[in-house]
Amino acid sequence: MLSYWEIALRLGLAVLLGGAVGFERESQNLPAGFRTHILVCVGAALIMLVSAHGFAGPLAEATDRSRIAASVVTGIGFLGAGTILRQRGNIRGLTTAASIWVVSGIGLAVGIGFYFPALLATGLVLLSLLVLGRLDRVLLSSYRTKWLIMRIPDRAGLMREIAGIFTDLKLSIRKIEFSQASSPPANPAQAYLEIEIMLVVPLNFEQNRLFQRLSFVEGINRLCWQGEEVPLERAQPSL
Repeated sequence: MLSYWEIALRLGLAVLLGGAVGFERESQNLPAGFRTHILVCVGAALIMLVSAHGFAGPLAEATDRSRIAASVVTGIGFLGAGTILRQRGNIRGLTTAASIWVVSGIGLAVGIGFYFPALLATGLVLLSLLVLGRLDRVLLSSYRTKWLIMRIPDRAGLMREIAGIFTDLKLSIRKIEFSQASSPPANPAQAYLEIEIMLVVPLNFEQNRLFQRLSFVEGINRLCWQGEEVPLERAQPSL
């Protein structure tokens, strides 16, 4: 059996490591923050302590200790799923769900006494959340985000054609939202979709190139760029 001091050390270290990751999430005003990560890490460490040292005598031989620790990996998925939000086609919270999952692994490592892997993993997680997050924003500083709104018929293969245009022009989709749109009087039987797309575009991007390419796509009857309507006849290339 472990001494009381060793148990206190492991649970206390779980508080510190889980709290370090949780503090970063809390600073971003995310739903799972400081307390949630501490509870997950301490709970995982406690379960590992019970799994490794909580059984003695005949009970220890009849118990599959690995199954107790493995239940953390399964159970933490439900908690992580609760942090993922879906709003009008946008998905948020995946990073927080991943941080909860990795914090449970840190707690298991602390509970079994693997201090160096737990400390190293915590450092790498903080590096990913803090440093790499800022680096990602710096790399994207040479790009801008623009909103494009289109009304298109609900027809198979049309979005694939439009996405191909974005790829050719080196535009990437940051967000996309779909909603039902009223059909134009000229074609009332056809179902239409209103699509709002946030595009990441380079600073030197010429938007008329996009308008010209989209003008060749059959079915688009509304085009709006940054809140301003773009007449489709204006988007036609000059001969």
